[in-house]
Amino acid sequence: MSTLEIKNLHVSVETNDGPKQILRGVDLTMNSGEIHAIMGPNGSGKSTMAYTIAGHPKYTATEGQILLDGEDVLKMTVDERARAGLFLAMQYPVEVPGVTVSNFLRTAKTAVSGEAPALRTWVKDMKGAMAKLRMDPEFAQRDVNHGFSGGEKKRHEILQMELLKPSFAVLDETDSGLDVDALRVVAEGVNRVHADSGLGVMLITHYTRILNYIKPDFVHVFVDGRVADEGGPELADRLEAEGYDRYLTTTV
Repeated sequence: MSTLEIKNLHVSVETNDGPKQILRGVDLTMNSGEIHAIMGPNGSGKSTMAYTIAGHPKYTATEGQILLDGEDVLKMTVDERARAGLFLAMQYPVEVPGVTVSNFLRTAKTAVSGEAPALRTWVKDMKGAMAKLRMDPEFAQRDVNHGFSGGEKKRHEILQMELLKPSFAVLDETDSGLDVDALRVVAEGVNRVHADSGLGVMLITHYTRILNYIKPDFVHVFVDGRVADEGGPELADRLEAEGYDRYLTTTV
């Protein structure tokens, strides 16, 4: 079993006006096989935590730790974090014109595992994963995210997760911009990878609709860069009914 520990994490982000403090002491522990939903209003620090875990250069941890099985993640480069088993599905995946999905995925797999997968096995695995996500086989020859719809981009993120087999996946608003059908397919993909590999999932979202398909073990409410509340799946139901007002009024 692997463990991802976030201890007293303070993070600032670079802006045109200089560094701005976003996270103000976050504590959170996630184990293999667990699904943690991270919820909260806009600007509460959810995505900041995601990008800090992944190693985005704009975000600086000014205090605290992120530990993966006791190893200091903050001292790792971005590629070292990926090889250690961390994966980020971005809210707004970037386009990579000139690089096909097929080449991108095999190159990423080679970088993460340290050796190129056998071509015949790789093609079989990729086609199988794409079929489960209801992706046209021709998708593999398209340039990465170039001209993709929102649903296609999110399916591609889950395809990466399924093929790269990380220990922990951080899904930053994967439900954003998805229609009902695409949401169901993406959620099925997350559930399938979770069941097959036992990875830990950190699911960042504003809304509870994706939690109708992906059932969290724990729910954490972020407000003003801190964890304002924690609980089980029933907390998400309460947020759906009451919103975040009661947290916001207590922080004024």
